[in-house]
Amino acid sequence: MHATLPLLQTTKFPSLNRNQLTILQINLGYRCNQSCLHCHVNAGPTRKEMMDSDTLALIPDVLTARSIKVLDLTGGAPELHNGFRKLVNIASDLGVKVIDRCNLTVLFEPGKEELAEFLAIHQVEVIASLPCYTFFNVDKQRGKGVFNKSILALQKLNALGYGKEDSRLTLNLVYNPQGPSLPSDQISLQAIYKKELYENFGIVFNELFTVTNMPIQRFGSTLISEGKFNSYMRLLKENFSAANLDNVMCRNLISVDWRGFLYDCDFNQQLGLGLVMQSEQRKKRKLHLRDLINKDPSDWSINVADHCYGCTAKQGSSCGGALNV
Repeated sequence: MHATLPLLQTTKFPSLNRNQLTILQINLGYRCNQSCLHCHVNAGPTRKEMMDSDTLALIPDVLTARSIKVLDLTGGAPELHNGFRKLVNIASDLGVKVIDRCNLTVLFEPGKEELAEFLAIHQVEVIASLPCYTFFNVDKQRGKGVFNKSILALQKLNALGYGKEDSRLTLNLVYNPQGPSLPSDQISLQAIYKKELYENFGIVFNELFTVTNMPIQRFGSTLISEGKFNSYMRLLKENFSAANLDNVMCRNLISVDWRGFLYDCDFNQQLGLGLVMQSEQRKKRKLHLRDLINKDPSDWSINVADHCYGCTAKQGSSCGGALNV
């Protein structure tokens, strides 16, 4: 696989500082039951990296110490971690909102038959990947049979109340472009998704999040192989919008990898660009979850590189979709 970090480190992207930490995003591991072309984590069934129990046990302490109200669980497929349900239970008892970034097909994996019901009981917000509302495009990007399974999973979640206006069960979908292009207007695309999914499958959901593909890991390597890396970076830079800088996710989120090390975002995690404490003498030490128990990261500088243009291009892009809608 081609490394993209050397192509991204020389940058003119504006410097940024953190605001108050409100979201702790935990990558429980890189194992996944899918291997998607756009995956910036390079997750898949053969990946073995998973968070150990000692690191997992630090999460509730950090949530309490920093008064964090949102726990965002990702992977890989976070539900494949054996400690997933226990962590959700503990966070819920602490009054913390839990987000599960779900690929939908994991609901049909062996031993996960009652996972949807578990999520509903704990009012876990489900953010589900569905890169298109058509069979061909989804299977092309995510693998044979993924679309049909995804539809069945969405119908199962709807049956439990997810996505319905009169319930407290939030179901949001995520769209990624098929290739080296920027996402369509989020509001317009959401209207199309809602129409197509309801008319064809009776599916309802709350919001659609449009997310820009990042030029890193599997997608970045593909761009290099196809000779499209430079043109894609040019597209991102030409569509830079300074208005998005105030709302990029790294302002109030910290990403944690499966070993417990800290990053400004999930993308920096995959590039190995660790979160940097203001104190000069500690810059050489990789910061860990345990550091957050006694250290407030507010006002710390954010580690930026050229891939950050992906979050600020056009409408902007974050874990919560477009920034300027």
